[in-house]
Amino acid sequence: MSTPVRDVDVDPGELSTQPAPVEPPRGGPLAHLRNAWRRLTSMRTALVLLFLLALASVPGSLLPQRPLNPIKVDQYIADHPQLSRVLDAAGFFDVFAAPWFAAIYLLLFVSLVGCVVPRLKQHALAMLRPPPIVPRRLDRLPMSDSYPASGTPTEVAAAATRALRGWRTVTRTEDDGTVTVAAEKGYLRETGNLIFHFALVLLLGGIAVGRLLGYQGTVLITEEDPGICNAAPLYDSFRPGRLVDGSGLAEFCIDRLDDYTTTYEADGTPAEFRADITYSAGADGAPTQYPLRVNSPLRVEGLRVYLVSHGFAPQFTIRTPDGTEVRDVSAPFLPLDGALLSEGAVKLLDTVDPQLALFGLFAPTAARSEDGTIRSLDSRPNLPAVAVEVYRGDLGLDSGAPQSVYAIDQRQVTNGALKVVANVLLTKQSPTVRLDDGTTITYEGYREWATLQVNHDPGQTVVLWAAGAIVLGLLLSLSVRRRRLFLRITPASTAPGGSVDNSAPVDDGSPPDPDGRTVVAVGGLARTDAGSYDTEFARVVERLRDTSELRKD
Repeated sequence: MSTPVRDVDVDPGELSTQPAPVEPPRGGPLAHLRNAWRRLTSMRTALVLLFLLALASVPGSLLPQRPLNPIKVDQYIADHPQLSRVLDAAGFFDVFAAPWFAAIYLLLFVSLVGCVVPRLKQHALAMLRPPPIVPRRLDRLPMSDSYPASGTPTEVAAAATRALRGWRTVTRTEDDGTVTVAAEKGYLRETGNLIFHFALVLLLGGIAVGRLLGYQGTVLITEEDPGICNAAPLYDSFRPGRLVDGSGLAEFCIDRLDDYTTTYEADGTPAEFRADITYSAGADGAPTQYPLRVNSPLRVEGLRVYLVSHGFAPQFTIRTPDGTEVRDVSAPFLPLDGALLSEGAVKLLDTVDPQLALFGLFAPTAARSEDGTIRSLDSRPNLPAVAVEVYRGDLGLDSGAPQSVYAIDQRQVTNGALKVVANVLLTKQSPTVRLDDGTTITYEGYREWATLQVNHDPGQTVVLWAAGAIVLGLLLSLSVRRRRLFLRITPASTAPGGSVDNSAPVDDGSPPDPDGRTVVAVGGLARTDAGSYDTEFARVVERLRDTSELRKD
């Protein structure tokens, strides 16, 4: 009985990145829920959510973020009060903690899990399943060839199997004596695809662990001032994870900022920012020095210390008529532009009576503007100067109303409790101003400050390994190709008495051999990236011919 002719079959277990068709829901609520789950866990939905997550991350790159630099956020709000109200209400100053970002994040996580888990099972079954049965007509495949071979079909099949090293092969014998060899290669493509998606799930999980169990603390430290220890109340800004209450933090202290240095290129472009700090780790840790740079954070006790920003803190000496002298009075001034023109306030509370405050601008390389104010030409301190307004009176700090340490409470000026008594530009050449009551204020120079951020992220190791697995998965899925090779080895057709019957039909698409030798028909099918399989197919057929001992002229 002859075997019916059939085309190449497609296994139901074949994997595909195409989403399964979703039937319209029928029935009650359970049918609607089942249909919604199928849509959510389809690959198309996962790709859309991944795109939305990337799109939602854009504001986090364009706008200052509170966890990273609250000072810049406050400055942006002061510069754009109307727009900032809308952005702040929508969570654009803390994008990665916004509810809408978390919703996209969780939906993507669920979608990926729903995609990957069933595909892992299908891929495992597909790897255990032998290659499919060889088609009857190999000449109908996209790539085909044939050649004569010496030896029995079994011997030819054994030699071909040895030549197909690296392929998954299975040999079958049909009722008429024909031997078939089915070979398959490229399962690592789907393996890489699954590694990529599984690693993406791990990446999202690692980020989630970091957000739940990690914390971030930001502090501004001026040169030679005392530092802080790793305690929530001591930070200028502290952002705990959802499951962190601020207690039991790692034992770690930044003892002081020894020196801050900026290295410049010949054209004045900053080349390197370096903060030399002294720190101690553990209960009895010895003080250790570390050169902190922008791309070289300090890693200790599961913490990472980053250098975020820097600026200047002008210094003053105050002398009153009664002989009181207050030295080394300073406060950090916040940068307003790339040339480090900075704004800030220095407040003297109980050291002099009545209270004094200085508010103004500091320029590292000062120049006069057309309106009489100063501006900075360069971020390098080539010609430092400070333009200040001197206030005398009640600063209003005893009232309990909150106010910025970088500005003067204008409500005190409006109600007459605080008055401007001088407006002057102080430089190295003209460093002193005398007030109407005989008090002198002398500009003594400046110190530099640095903003440091202390991060604890317990999910960073998972994120690192997941990122590496994502790259590996992409390389496998992009470089490996799925392809199949089929061999149909037909024995010599002889008539009774041993004479060769060349008229016997051969229904596998290969011509009969005139010498009565075994005929090998070869067919190739590329499951993916068919354009590059022609060359490989020709090379494999050439190698198979070499193993057959006889070559077709």
